[in-house]
Amino acid sequence: MSTHIGAQPGQIARHVLMPGDPLRAQWIAETFLERAECYSDVRGMYGYTGIWEGRPVSVQGSGMGLPSLSIYAHELFTEYGVQRIVRVGSCGALSTKLALRDIVLAAGASTDSGMNRARFGGIDYAPLATFDLLRRAADLAAELPVTTLVGPVLSSDAFYHPRPELMTLLADHGVLAVEMEAAGLYTKAAELGREALAILTVSDHVVTGEQTTAAERQSTFADMVRLGLRTVIG
Repeated sequence: MSTHIGAQPGQIARHVLMPGDPLRAQWIAETFLERAECYSDVRGMYGYTGIWEGRPVSVQGSGMGLPSLSIYAHELFTEYGVQRIVRVGSCGALSTKLALRDIVLAAGASTDSGMNRARFGGIDYAPLATFDLLRRAADLAAELPVTTLVGPVLSSDAFYHPRPELMTLLADHGVLAVEMEAAGLYTKAAELGREALAILTVSDHVVTGEQTTAAERQSTFADMVRLGLRTVIG
C-alpha cells in the first residue's frame, strides 16, 4: 500500500490511463469500463480498475503539475508493477495548425519546471514519449474524425504564465501546445524503464483566444479516451 494511492496489491492493472482531474478519472471508469471498481479515494484522487475490450485497465487521477503527477506515476511504477501509463488531458494550442477539439500526441515535452534542472544538475534533459506507444497512437488516430498532430509540447509550471510572449517564441520553434504534466511523466518512465505517452485534446487556443464549452470538451474527450484506451492496451 503506497502513501498517496493506498491500493492493495493486485488492485491496479499493469496498464493505466491517467487524466489530471480525478472526476474525469471517475467519468472514464463509469463510461468506458466494465465492472469498474474504485481502489483509491485518498486525498480525493480517484483510481479505478475495470475491463475494456476484455483487458484489465486502470484509470488514475494525477492532479495538476509535474510534482503531483510525478508522485502518482512513481508509486504506480514502483509499488504496483505498472508498465505503461498514457496521460489523457487537455492542452492550450500554440500552433495555428491546431483548432479547438484537435488532438496532440506529445512526442517530447520541454518544460520550465525546476524539477529536471535539479535532477540533472542543470543539464537540459529532453523528456520523450515511448516511441512504440507514439507510433501506435498515431496509426490509430488516423481512424478518428478529428485532426491529430504529432510534435513537441511545453509542460509549464504556470497555468497563468507571467511571460506570455514566450509562448510565441516556442510556437516559432515548433512547439504545438502547452500543458502541465507530460515532461514529468516522460522523465519518470525513462528513469524506471517503463512506457509513457501523453494524448491531449485542444480545449483552448492561446493564439486566438477561443475556448471550448463544457459540453464540447466532454464530447471531444470521449474520442481522446477511446484513443488512449486502444493505445494503452496494445
